[in-house]
Amino acid sequence: MATYRCITCGQDHDGLPDIGATYPDPWFGVPEVERSSRVQWTSDTCRIDDDYFIRGVILIPVVDYPQSFGFGAWISQSKENFESYVKNYNSPDIGPFFGWLCTRIHSYQPADTYLLKTKAHFVGHGQRPLIEVEPTDHPLALDQQNGITLARAWEMVHDAMPKPGIDG
Repeated sequence: MATYRCITCGQDHDGLPDIGATYPDPWFGVPEVERSSRVQWTSDTCRIDDDYFIRGVILIPVVDYPQSFGFGAWISQSKENFESYVKNYNSPDIGPFFGWLCTRIHSYQPADTYLLKTKAHFVGHGQRPLIEVEPTDHPLALDQQNGITLARAWEMVHDAMPKPGIDG
């Protein structure tokens, strides 16, 4: 089984880690001095002015490994759907809800993942929604449909980790 050192807790873990984005991309467009007045953020929801976002998981099958690779990503929501999710967080009986992917996944550059069409499927029980990318010829959609290798999943993990001297 593969082992990795978690950049958050510094501990070694077995297995393939899930990775993800802490904030939706529009968060970075709000000046830091304005965030306290314009942004309401939790690890699962974000409101920026009159824009609403929820965090879910894009699961990508790994063809040569027994578990899927998860990428935590943000999708936009209408106000009504956002409020329904907040009120029914632990219920699988809502949705699916349409949303635009609001996370750029750098492993897919030069293809941009921002604003791909998605659906959030709610599983409830304290778990984040599963994000289904609309089936298209985009590399992310193809990977979600067909799967990736374990080597590709590890490339994505390493691509998402901070680089010494660059990111911190």
